[in-house]
Amino acid sequence: MKLVKGLRAGLLSVWLSGFLLIALSFYGTQLLSPSSLDGPFRYSSRSIAAPPPRITIFTALRSSSSLDEDSQAFLAIRSWLALSSQVTVVLFSQHSNLSSDFSFTDKFGSRLLLDSTIDFTFLGTPFIHSMLARSEAYQSDIAVLMDPETVLLPDFISALNYAHQLDRDWLLVSSSVGIPSFPFSWDNTGHFWRQGNGKRVRFGELQKMISLRSWQSNSSESKMIMAWNTVDVPLQCGVLPPFLYQRATYNQWIINEAMSCKRRFVFDATSTISSFYLGNEDNRSDNNVSKPKARNWEYIGNSHLGQLYGSLFSKSFTLPKLLKCNKHYMFVNVSDRSVDLSILEGKGVGFRRREKISACISRTKSRSLKLDIVQKKDEAVPQLKFPFDLQSLLPLVADKNRTVVLSIAGYSYKDMLMSWVCRLRRLKVPNFLVCALDDETYQFSILQGLPVFIDPYAPKNISFNDCHFGSKCFQRVTKVKSRTVLKILKQGYNVLLSDVDVYWFRNPLPLLQSFGPSVLVAQSDEYNTTVPINQPRRLNSGFYFTRSDAPTITAMEKVVKHAATSGLSEQPSFYDTLCGEGGVYRLGDDRCLEPETNLTVQFLDRELFPNGAYRDLWLKEDVRAECEKKHCFVLHNNWISGRLKKIERQMMRGLWEYDASMRMCV
Repeated sequence: MKLVKGLRAGLLSVWLSGFLLIALSFYGTQLLSPSSLDGPFRYSSRSIAAPPPRITIFTALRSSSSLDEDSQAFLAIRSWLALSSQVTVVLFSQHSNLSSDFSFTDKFGSRLLLDSTIDFTFLGTPFIHSMLARSEAYQSDIAVLMDPETVLLPDFISALNYAHQLDRDWLLVSSSVGIPSFPFSWDNTGHFWRQGNGKRVRFGELQKMISLRSWQSNSSESKMIMAWNTVDVPLQCGVLPPFLYQRATYNQWIINEAMSCKRRFVFDATSTISSFYLGNEDNRSDNNVSKPKARNWEYIGNSHLGQLYGSLFSKSFTLPKLLKCNKHYMFVNVSDRSVDLSILEGKGVGFRRREKISACISRTKSRSLKLDIVQKKDEAVPQLKFPFDLQSLLPLVADKNRTVVLSIAGYSYKDMLMSWVCRLRRLKVPNFLVCALDDETYQFSILQGLPVFIDPYAPKNISFNDCHFGSKCFQRVTKVKSRTVLKILKQGYNVLLSDVDVYWFRNPLPLLQSFGPSVLVAQSDEYNTTVPINQPRRLNSGFYFTRSDAPTITAMEKVVKHAATSGLSEQPSFYDTLCGEGGVYRLGDDRCLEPETNLTVQFLDRELFPNGAYRDLWLKEDVRAECEKKHCFVLHNNWISGRLKKIERQMMRGLWEYDASMRMCV
């Protein structure tokens, strides 16, 4: 009997022990789960022996920057590439001369890549959302976004190597400091810093100089370093607005959104990473978030976007800090100064070592990352005002032949405007100009980096969906076009007027400019293949080229005057004025000659410049292939009524270049 009771007690003890072990295993699994964002951090034992991560640093040059050996960018990029053979640098730039410079490859080698496939403003400023989207095309373990003039020291690689071992998706941020001068230079091998006397500089000396400086100044927001592990988890939950690179606000916005999103662990590694830039950019007025009036329009635009989108103005966070104590790294929660991680060497933290770490933390001055608020959320969003008018934009935009490509749009056509702009950007046609018919289009275009001006005399109350061909709205809007073209001609610039529903396959400017002076070149709206293309009222005023010469200006004045007294759109005024009512000034099958000004009107070959009804091209299964077979320059999306139908037709035929949801060219 005693034996039976003993066996029962033993079995019960085994059963209870097994249940306890299962419970403990389940609890441990929960703690180690990467999806547990509120739990303490741990490292994977398997990751410690993994090969070093591949690191890709993404940056972009300012439009006025260079990469000569005396530039700060040259100094900075050399410091990045010298850190590790695992580092690759992607430089976004519109500088076409960089790739053609044979010494460029000699200076930096194959680990520096040039990329010009992102979106830039008309002044050459890159868009952050386009840079980050393009970064996904590069294979890497860690992506880094930073200023092109920030110099890195070796502890940058150490910090990233430790972060790479985390079992959770992460975003690391680090603020760089400005120093007035840097009296060292690279040696010939490009791996060491040397003093003026040739003596090699120790890493500790550089660290000390930067550390002392970092306590004396606040770091510039535009010089912040951001690094993250490259997985499918985005940095933020929403869509990144079209922030301008190096124009403040966006770093704070991304950090705030990443912390609100709670998909990544976000921490500040400023105390661990040694980085600097020459000069003190903190004193620049255009970096002062609290004084938007003292900053230029690009900074104000970024502030405007930060206010419109996201939670930057509703929350402020204190980030966990990565501190350096006794040559060991650990994560520290600044709010309660408790150690969240064991020493990153993978060893446990004994009682005495914990005491030393706590003492180190208590002695360390807390420097939490400051998330400056651009403007309180309850304050009114300021209206953006471009510092350029038409007169000041023309010399900035025009090409060497003093020619601009003009388009005119209202807010209902903003997406089609952007698709048109994206196509011109892809064709490397930078000399375009946008005339906004309303303030909404004007504001939208500024945030998209377009060279835009507003027509103060444009008709008001433009219908969003009912401004199609033949409507009263259409008649009022079209008369703005000829007035604006005339204004530009009088400034001494040639104009190619292109509606936003004209899709460009190739750049037509070289051909159009070959027609010479005193010739207005226009698309024909005739679709019947058996009749002349200069039939009455078949001049399409949605695509034509004019030169700034006396006959053309005088003729355009007559067109504008005729349209002002007409109850129709401007298109009939073009034909009746330049070709005569009923076509009495026609010459042959493709021209007209206006007798008073001696201006020739040349109708363009429909095979090269087809309208929307010619040969039913829009009904073809592969419109692009059909047009490329004909060597088309453009295809007009007309002869269809309604904005939505135009957009649908263009999208369905694969002739759409803008992703409105991502706010970028595709």
